[in-house]
Amino acid sequence: MSSESTLSQEIAATAARLVVEEGLEYGPAKQRALKALGLSRHGRAALPSNEELEDEVREYLSIFCSDTQPAELRALRELAAQWMARLAEFRPHLCGAVWRGTATRLNNIHLQLYCDDSKAAEIALINLGVDYEVGASHDARGRQIDVLSLAAPCRALQEQITVHLSILDFDDLRGALKLDSRGRSERGDLSALQRLLDEPDDTESNHQP
Repeated sequence: MSSESTLSQEIAATAARLVVEEGLEYGPAKQRALKALGLSRHGRAALPSNEELEDEVREYLSIFCSDTQPAELRALRELAAQWMARLAEFRPHLCGAVWRGTATRLNNIHLQLYCDDSKAAEIALINLGVDYEVGASHDARGRQIDVLSLAAPCRALQEQITVHLSILDFDDLRGALKLDSRGRSERGDLSALQRLLDEPDDTESNHQP
């Protein structure tokens, strides 16, 4: 194994610990890992891919969190399913750690809504009596999009979970179910999520859609 590959694996292992223990997203976790390893200036060429980091996250979970993570993942997926049902008219798709099966109670729920009218989702939340904040992010094409964030009570975890709703154009739905470089889906609709929830509990941990 080359020195660069070894360094990349070390960064991934450090970042994975931050992802699991602090609930960081992959990008910030990689940057924090560089700083923690003293590689802020010289380690960027060895940054692991998201796929490599996800492998390390799964490994970390299997070693240190196997007794708690499956139940926490199920609780988050069930909460996501509730909100997807509430917002069904906007064709919600679950993505991120909750979809991919690597989430713990520290992770947020990320839903993508495909809307004909970008303001319709806000109106729906208002009609539901839900308080939310409006932020911004970028989609896969680099375009700025609105992100609606709300706090949802999770009875199973006995705490509030942040749910982020990314507002995308209806036309973007056509490419939403493309697979990643390893043939895994990056998001799924409510029926796909329900199939994961219907699986036996012993397959719940680190399940890869």
